[in-house]
Amino acid sequence: MALPILKRYAIAFSQYKWFGFGAFVIVLGAAGFVAMQPSPAERYRGAGHLRYTTPPVTFSQTGSVIQEQGRKLPESVLKSENVIEAVSKQVNEDPKVVEKNTRLRFVEREDSEPFIEVYFDDDNRQRAGEVTGVLMKTMIEQSRLINSSALRGRIAAIEERLPQVIEELRQAERELEQFEREEGVSILVAKSGNLAESIVGNQAQQRQIRLQLEGIDAQIASLEQRLGLSADQAYVSQALSADPIIADLRAKLHAVESQLELLSRDFRAEHPQMIQLRKQQEAYNELLEQRAQEVIGGDGLAAPILTDVQIRKDSSLDPARQQLAQTLVNLQTQRQALAQQLQGLAETQGELQREYESIPNKTMERDRLAGQVALKKNFYDQMQASLADARLAEAETTSSLMVKQPPKVEEITPKTQPAILIFAIGGLLGILLGNVLIFVLSLLEGKFYTMEEIRGALQQQDVRILGILPNLPPSEGTGILPVILNANSPYLEFYEQLRTNLRRLGEKPPKVLLMTSVARSEGKSTCAYNLAIAAARAGKRTVLIEADLRSPSAARSVRVAPDPQAEIEPLRYYAQYNQCIHLAPDVENLYVIPSPGPVRNAAELLESSEMRQLLEDIRFRFDFAVLDAPSLSSCNDALLLEGFTDGTIVVTRPRYTSSGLLTEYVEPLTESEETQLLGAVINGADIEVQFEDRDLDAIQVSLPGEKPMDSLPPQDRPLPPKMPSRSR
Repeated sequence: MALPILKRYAIAFSQYKWFGFGAFVIVLGAAGFVAMQPSPAERYRGAGHLRYTTPPVTFSQTGSVIQEQGRKLPESVLKSENVIEAVSKQVNEDPKVVEKNTRLRFVEREDSEPFIEVYFDDDNRQRAGEVTGVLMKTMIEQSRLINSSALRGRIAAIEERLPQVIEELRQAERELEQFEREEGVSILVAKSGNLAESIVGNQAQQRQIRLQLEGIDAQIASLEQRLGLSADQAYVSQALSADPIIADLRAKLHAVESQLELLSRDFRAEHPQMIQLRKQQEAYNELLEQRAQEVIGGDGLAAPILTDVQIRKDSSLDPARQQLAQTLVNLQTQRQALAQQLQGLAETQGELQREYESIPNKTMERDRLAGQVALKKNFYDQMQASLADARLAEAETTSSLMVKQPPKVEEITPKTQPAILIFAIGGLLGILLGNVLIFVLSLLEGKFYTMEEIRGALQQQDVRILGILPNLPPSEGTGILPVILNANSPYLEFYEQLRTNLRRLGEKPPKVLLMTSVARSEGKSTCAYNLAIAAARAGKRTVLIEADLRSPSAARSVRVAPDPQAEIEPLRYYAQYNQCIHLAPDVENLYVIPSPGPVRNAAELLESSEMRQLLEDIRFRFDFAVLDAPSLSSCNDALLLEGFTDGTIVVTRPRYTSSGLLTEYVEPLTESEETQLLGAVINGADIEVQFEDRDLDAIQVSLPGEKPMDSLPPQDRPLPPKMPSRSR
């Protein structure tokens, strides 16, 4: 069995063989033109050798590096534009000619040092040697110039970078100097140990003051317990008790209160003398409060509010208790002074502690700045050394190339190929190019050429292949469709297999089937008629509905004549079943509803209530129905009818089905949830058909009067069936 690619090539060759033949003729003609060219004139080649020089004794390291780099010059440098220009001016020749005829060859051998072979071809012997010598001298000079320019470039780069390096060094030195000026003393004090001693001494003073505070707190607590007063209360009582005016007012109050007590036994409260004594008492109390405010609050400023009873109570200390109160006040004052001193020492300790903690950071910062200065200084020294070394190397610069072998001139005989060999090569190239052109043109056509290509495309899109149908052979007559009317035809078996595969789809096989294709001429109508014939031959009451209202009817293929009045009133035609449904005379159980087409309002008719009623009635009156719908690329009629059917079959055909259209129209059907795509049929496949002896003379594929296949174009003729042998 031939490979699919060979089948595709065979089909493409039958279509595009003249393009391949044209390419073959063009290539063969070009080969003949080359073979007939006259032999080239004698030429001469100048050849010289350049070798790499050993670096001379130098006193600079840069010179040695540049000299060593010059030993690795590529061909693009040795044949650069300036070299060719310089040579062309010296020999008075076109630069393009010099570049074209110059060739370099780098030779590396184990037994010798590497060298460069310089060649120049010319029609003149003397000129070939002269130009070769000029080329070698110019290349040597080019090497020297490259070394010099590399050194000058290095010197210029160092000189350009040097001012910035100097400025960076000075900036680093200024930063280090500023830091030393601000923080140098602190670092020295820390390193000398004075800062640590100050912290330790401060902590000792704080401990001593805390001990003194503890002793004073003990004395204050003892005196407060003995007096029954706090330090503040003792201060008030001592001040009030020591004031003579308060003592005098207390004495007067005591005298008035004594009189009131004595007179209250004999007089009433309303007695004038009693009233007079109470007024004196109130006056003395007011004077007592005023004086207490003056004594305690400093002339009444911020003085505490005291009642006369409290004042008389607080001013009743005897001299001994006054002495104790004075001692308590002094101790409180001493305690406050020590507490203030302790707080100051604590703040000083915090400052010293922070200063001590910052010493490591300051030391690290100084070391960092000093490191920056050292780094910048080292970089500056290196640049100065490199600059001095490069300037010294500039005076020692030489070329990295020298002459190893002076130019020699030899005669070269151009190689010419025999004409027969050129013709043979041209013929082979022409055949190859022609075949490639034929294959490329078939690919650009964008169609499937073989059954295997269509099968692979359908499997890639997850479309079930329901059947593979052979090419129906040509027959006599001018029939419209090649239908299988002979019950013994071996071609009928393939449609019977398709019908069987449809019955095996799911639990409930499709009863109303829609058959369409991607484009025209793929044989959907032929498949629809023959599938209906196969179902009718199997005893099923079958009806074929020509739903392609945009094309003429093909019912004459089964001896059914369309109604001539159907095109005038198509709605009435579909509404009357006795007019539109016709029985095929040659096939039992087969009925046909011919198309009234072509009509302009096809979509309107398909969506009409008459068509819907007809399809619903057919579902109940027939066992199997096939709708022959238009192609998907021509109109949307197939999608309008799909809702009234149980599924859709897409018919494909090698040499007619386009890969782009197949993907464009079939992929949406597979992804749509509303459309039920049952599968696809490969029509017109190149498969073998087995014939019996009695079938060879009895096969009738189409009606008499069918159009002869010889009158069709070659690309539209079906392939003949394969008949390897007659079975006994």
